[in-house]
Amino acid sequence: MTLERHLTAAPLVAILRGVTPDTVVAIGQALYDAGFRAIEVPLNSPDPLDSIARLSAHFGDDCLTGAGTVLSVEAVESVAKAGGKLIVTPNTDPAVIERAVSLGLLPMPGFATATEAFAAIKAGARHLKLFPAATYGHGHIKALSAVIPTGIKLYAVGGVGADNLPVWRAAGVAGIGVGSEIFKPGFSAAEVGDRARQLILAWRAGGVA
Repeated sequence: MTLERHLTAAPLVAILRGVTPDTVVAIGQALYDAGFRAIEVPLNSPDPLDSIARLSAHFGDDCLTGAGTVLSVEAVESVAKAGGKLIVTPNTDPAVIERAVSLGLLPMPGFATATEAFAAIKAGARHLKLFPAATYGHGHIKALSAVIPTGIKLYAVGGVGADNLPVWRAAGVAGIGVGSEIFKPGFSAAEVGDRARQLILAWRAGGVA
């Protein structure tokens, strides 16, 4: 079974920036119960590898869990040792992508330009995130979609949420990543679950089969 199946089931990535190990499992379960199947813990969060290890142990193969803000090959290896399978980056670094692929992980590198997108694809990425999406706009991703090879999934991350989903869906994104709209440090698991359900409903209302 491939890791991509999680993003096919629900192409939304929950970004838990600032989450702590003692709360991450309850919050992760609330997200899972709401319909999310991909969760990232940015590496600039408190004790991120501990949080990733706890999520991995809790969910096993039932949810795609891993790290965000991954900036080096060494960080990829650390995430893999913690049990993480998702490697999300803010930039396009072929070495990071190639190492993730070689370890059987799913890389989701950030890109802005066509040059970066094709460099990421050449390195083995099949899921790319436009970041920060709000800076470039939905017209940018719509134009790039015309030249991106079939089978490559484009995600919008940064300033994308329930309120503006329709325009991003119309631009052709395969999915989104969302952070502060569903999680900020101090949010309870119940609050995260409520926010996540609203976003899942908004995505499905946008035309998910």
